[in-house]
Amino acid sequence: MKIGCMIRHGKRIDKKMRQTWKLLSGTACLVLLALPVLPVEAAVTKAFVSISPQKYFVQKIGGDLVDVSVLVPAHANPHSFEPKPRQMAELSKSAVYFSVGIDFEKFWLKKIAAANPKMRVVHTDDGITRIPMADHHDGEKSRPSQKSNVEARAGHDHGGLFLDPHVWLSPSLVKIQAGHIRDALTAIDPVHRSRYKSNFASFMREIDELDAELKALFAGRKGEQFMVFHPSWGYFAEAYGLVQVPVEIEGKDPKPAQLQKLIRHARERRIKVIFVQPQFSAKSAELLSGEIGGQIVYADPLAENWAGNLREVARKFGAAAR
Repeated sequence: MKIGCMIRHGKRIDKKMRQTWKLLSGTACLVLLALPVLPVEAAVTKAFVSISPQKYFVQKIGGDLVDVSVLVPAHANPHSFEPKPRQMAELSKSAVYFSVGIDFEKFWLKKIAAANPKMRVVHTDDGITRIPMADHHDGEKSRPSQKSNVEARAGHDHGGLFLDPHVWLSPSLVKIQAGHIRDALTAIDPVHRSRYKSNFASFMREIDELDAELKALFAGRKGEQFMVFHPSWGYFAEAYGLVQVPVEIEGKDPKPAQLQKLIRHARERRIKVIFVQPQFSAKSAELLSGEIGGQIVYADPLAENWAGNLREVARKFGAAAR
């Protein structure tokens, strides 16, 4: 191939310089021709989740094909959270929103969907049977009670019972949620179906390994109790044969008579550890801890590193259960 060079009109260029320029130009062309053709970068699916553990699930299945944003910040109370205008604006750019059925969504989900009519809303908790919240010192299930307007609006009750929204704290229930996530991503981005399927299979193995590890940790300890301020760990307790003893009574701090009952129960069971959630006030738990000579330990159900967090919390519960 003959390679020419650009010469300004009316200007004479030395023959030797012209030969050098041709040589350099030819070499540059050969180098460019030898470079591999890079593929066009794949489009990334923008997704929103309500809480941080869901981000872990979506990233496990979607990998670098999905850009995940979390609606509820780590420090916020997911039961009473209200999205900010900036977040609603970001939702308008999202392809999919993964709902988990947490309380604030019962009121806000329609508004979230209206912010972006083209956005797919996926209920990852579909197919999961919810259990009533424990609200007594002995870990009994919730009794029928009068609901506030906020609680009724949040969809807490079913037949007069408060239902537990913390379904992501049971590995077996996360497998159901993961199936919904896989199906949604595949529908949105069918080109990468095989990758989503492969990532899903790997995540299922990870969940099975975690579940087996926790079952071994709590083997032979059925019925043992741990005390928590906010009863977030009902599905976890049910999965491994434990009983959570809540300090909070139907979403409120215990009254003096209820607190005395809790103190007696803790002393009888020799419970010395009270688990609290970083997103809630620990005032009542601290008072109770002082009365029983115990300690406060934080257990965050909203930690983003879902598997690592469950392992850490399981060890804490295992050490504290009596």
